[in-house]
Amino acid sequence: MKQQLQALLQQSIHALIEQGQLPSDLTIDPQVERARQQQHGDFASNVALVLAKTVQRNPRELAQLIIDQLPTAPQVTQVTLAGPGFINFTLSNATKYDVIQQVLTQPNYGQATIGQDKRVLLEYVSANPTGPLHVGHGRSAAYGASLANLLQAAGYQVEREYYVNDAGRQMQILAVSIWLRYLALLGEDITFPNRGYRGNYVVDIAQQLIDQYQQRFHCATQTVLAGLPTDGEGEAAEAHIDALIEHARQQLGDAHYHLIFQAGLNTLCEDIREDLAEFGVVYDTWFHEQTLIDADQVTQAIDQLIATDHTYRKDGALWFNATTFGDEKDRVLIRANGQTTYFASDVAYHWHKLQRHYDLIIDIFGADHHGYVPRLQAVMNALQAPVNILTVKLVQFAILYRGQQKVSMSTRSGEFVTLRQLRQEVGSDAARFFYVMRKAEQHMDFDLELAKSQSNDNPMYYIQYAHARICSVFRQLAAQQLSWNRSEGFEYLSQLTTEHEATLIQHLARYPEVIVTASEQLEPHQVAHFLRDCAQAFHTYYNAEQFITSDVTLRNARLNLIAAVKQVLAHGLQLLGVHAPEQM
Repeated sequence: MKQQLQALLQQSIHALIEQGQLPSDLTIDPQVERARQQQHGDFASNVALVLAKTVQRNPRELAQLIIDQLPTAPQVTQVTLAGPGFINFTLSNATKYDVIQQVLTQPNYGQATIGQDKRVLLEYVSANPTGPLHVGHGRSAAYGASLANLLQAAGYQVEREYYVNDAGRQMQILAVSIWLRYLALLGEDITFPNRGYRGNYVVDIAQQLIDQYQQRFHCATQTVLAGLPTDGEGEAAEAHIDALIEHARQQLGDAHYHLIFQAGLNTLCEDIREDLAEFGVVYDTWFHEQTLIDADQVTQAIDQLIATDHTYRKDGALWFNATTFGDEKDRVLIRANGQTTYFASDVAYHWHKLQRHYDLIIDIFGADHHGYVPRLQAVMNALQAPVNILTVKLVQFAILYRGQQKVSMSTRSGEFVTLRQLRQEVGSDAARFFYVMRKAEQHMDFDLELAKSQSNDNPMYYIQYAHARICSVFRQLAAQQLSWNRSEGFEYLSQLTTEHEATLIQHLARYPEVIVTASEQLEPHQVAHFLRDCAQAFHTYYNAEQFITSDVTLRNARLNLIAAVKQVLAHGLQLLGVHAPEQM
């Protein structure tokens, strides 16, 4: 409806231009929004206020001129001038009722075409495969998966991608940590390094190696520790773990070291994949960093920056001139020792993304990666990427509470609250919904007790209960051996005259607009808020009126209305990755 009203306004303004009352070069893009107060009609436009200064006319006078030139439309019963120059539209009742038929005859009611089939690459989570996913990763997963669904509903072609950091130093530390736990299980007395991975999952992988390879990778303690610098804090700890990695490579040989490395990588990647799948998060592509190295694409990407004169050498290292593009400092690509940096791999990965010719690239990072945003934007500019092709969304960490009591997120032993533990406690539905209930960039307190509660205070339960309640109405109908005549219901929608019915019909009409706005702003939490408001309107209606009445025509009309509400609730919950139960 908004688009139709915008078209009417455009026709009116074009008529004024042709009459010479407005400049011929006037650019118009009239905006129409739902009226905030019922006495102001159904929709309002501020187009006269926006254009008044440009055309040097009084806003109210201009608004009246526009109203006078508006073409007649059967959907509109009244157009009024309000305030300093707002144009208010009141729709006919028949037009308002049409939405019920639209919902019930369009299984995907609400879906839009603003995406125009543009290709979107959405990368999210991409946690290092050095341990299980924790609750912080869960929020990125829920946000990314919901955003992907939302963008698809808005008409985009979305590819979901997980970037596996399997070629960096952290993976080498994981391999050494597994090997040391393997040796300890075989009876060697080795002090575990301060920079090693300490979680019990490391011990589990080490045991798997023993089960499969027995003592193939065994070394005596004195051989492992010979010549190593002393462990400690800071630089001493880093030097110690780096030396351990070199010792492991030398003493095991490339083949055996690779087996241990792959055991850690494969086990944890599979664990992450299963964890996410159980959370309803499935990817189209798992992109491994190692493939960039194997295809020499890190070198190619750096060569591209060199060729376009965006690098320089200093102190034996190769630097990217990031400050030219607004970053706070320049970034090292190749260290003085010839080793490429993590940043160089990021450059190559985004160079590779560009070569795949997407219309939009979205990276979802944790809030602790905010410093990556300007440097990646700098890289994209240096690589001559299309303007605004890259969008980076930051997701704040989630803090767990049990009521008023904060939950400890990790322990000195390296254990932490995993996504799997959270799912097991509150369920995937509650975790998905609570994670996307707030803006991704906003701080979030996750109340475990509230998420588990079956009360109206729990917004997810409140929404699901609305859906289940509607299903129960139709079960009651069948139990009374009554039928629902949908066609007759459409004929008698004019009987839906209560304030509660008008409110619900307005919610149904708003749903497509919510999807458009939420997708444009990359904010699935808007869908969650809409569903909560819609559920509240239904529960109020349920408590105020009888649906299975003796008046057959009214009954069918009301059943049509609540069936439409049920469909919209189910569709919205599906976008958020939450089930719509028929019984609770």
